[in-house]
Amino acid sequence: MKKPEISRPTLGRIPLYLKYLRSLPPNTESISATAIAAGLGLGDVQVRKDLGILCGSGKPKTGYVRLELIESLESYLECKNGGAVIVGGGQLGKALLDYRGFETFGISVLAAFDKRTAKAESSAKGKPILPVETLPSFCENYEVNLGIIAVPAESAQEACNLLYDSGIRAMWCFAPCQLYKPADAVIQYENLALSLAHLKMQVNQL
Repeated sequence: MKKPEISRPTLGRIPLYLKYLRSLPPNTESISATAIAAGLGLGDVQVRKDLGILCGSGKPKTGYVRLELIESLESYLECKNGGAVIVGGGQLGKALLDYRGFETFGISVLAAFDKRTAKAESSAKGKPILPVETLPSFCENYEVNLGIIAVPAESAQEACNLLYDSGIRAMWCFAPCQLYKPADAVIQYENLALSLAHLKMQVNQL
């Protein structure tokens, strides 16, 4: 069954729900949305709405079966068929490669690839940075399904093409540009400059 579309804020609260549910005593069989909201200091309406979208409605009086709720929430953080790779081994690429926060959402960033890398290197936390020509074979061996583009705008389309030709259909692009993509590919753009400009505007309104 296809999962419903969920908003970023709701997705961001899933790890909070999971951490709280896992911290409960093992003999806790059921729990209500109201109890979860109180335990996390969140609004009761918000938690009911989130869980309704993610897992459906709880049972009257008893709420949710705790272990079933955990399993249902965990399914949204699965990263099937391997993990993610980064094209670009510069400062941004290395920072993304070593960032531990992706693991909270079930995403494992396996390696970065850079055309300036002639032989295998390691990041500060020991993750591989490999020659870009080895990307296709790496993706085949590790069944990668997510690609992160962390190169300058002028190199982004080339990186996109390489990822697509390597079998990757989902990409996250940090380059400030618009890419051509085939109909069966999905690209999420992350414009850091635009985010900073938006933050500055909010500060100016304080």
